[in-house]
Amino acid sequence: MTSAPSRALSNAIEPFAGQVYFSPECHRGYAALGFGASPATTGGVEMPDGPAYFCSRGSALGQAPGEVIAATFAVFNPAVVVPAVGYGWTLTDAPTIRAARTEGAVAQLRRVLGAAPDGVGRAVELLRRAADGLSVAGKPLFAGVVADGLAGEPLTDAWLLADRLREFRGDAHVNAWVAAGFDAVEIGLITELYRGFPPRTYVRSRAWSDDELTAGEARLAQRDLARDGVLSDAGRAAREAIETATDAACAPVVANLGDDLGELVELVGGWSKQLLDAGAFPKA
Repeated sequence: MTSAPSRALSNAIEPFAGQVYFSPECHRGYAALGFGASPATTGGVEMPDGPAYFCSRGSALGQAPGEVIAATFAVFNPAVVVPAVGYGWTLTDAPTIRAARTEGAVAQLRRVLGAAPDGVGRAVELLRRAADGLSVAGKPLFAGVVADGLAGEPLTDAWLLADRLREFRGDAHVNAWVAAGFDAVEIGLITELYRGFPPRTYVRSRAWSDDELTAGEARLAQRDLARDGVLSDAGRAAREAIETATDAACAPVVANLGDDLGELVELVGGWSKQLLDAGAFPKA
């Protein structure tokens, strides 16, 4: 387990919750609504159609306009998000794509893990406890998935609860980097260096132009955080401080689980490993 228990839990949950974005079953469900098929395969997984991604995840906010979804996701270029969402809402509505999202996510889990993987009842118990009573203040995506409720079927509920925790940390992370004085371009650029990715690779998935990336790199250099694709000590410390602030915001999750956090990490982490091995989630 990492030094930060909340980070260990996030790492364990990520493939289990996040496989929704690469699920062939999801892509087929969205295509049946009129969206495009998966446009490409990267890292062994099928990538999502852009409008389908924005509308399916954004449906947690209801029939929200693209400006609201861009603001909530925070890291994507609004010039791309806004028209993509506008187009998506000509094809379907939020409840319909929300249902397709859940059905597709759980279908992939059943295909890889089976309909009732060992420990699913205990996982639901622990995930429910982890998410119980968490504040929705400043956490719009988390609030939206909480409002969806649960399905009453163990594997579906395990995924829905994991998605809650994923969005809770995601919302907290946005709050942390905004408070630290970063903009969306800068946080993408500094994050890929922090994670050891080549410059301008991962951040391109956020649809920023070369000119916008160049300007963002100049701003980071002006602050002595990164230069020529290399993080400074100050830059690494600033980026780590964002994770530390996110961990602090997730302290209630850790407190809810108490001594059982390690059990949940092991249980859901085991499923995540199976999903990674099956090519259901991209390997780093």
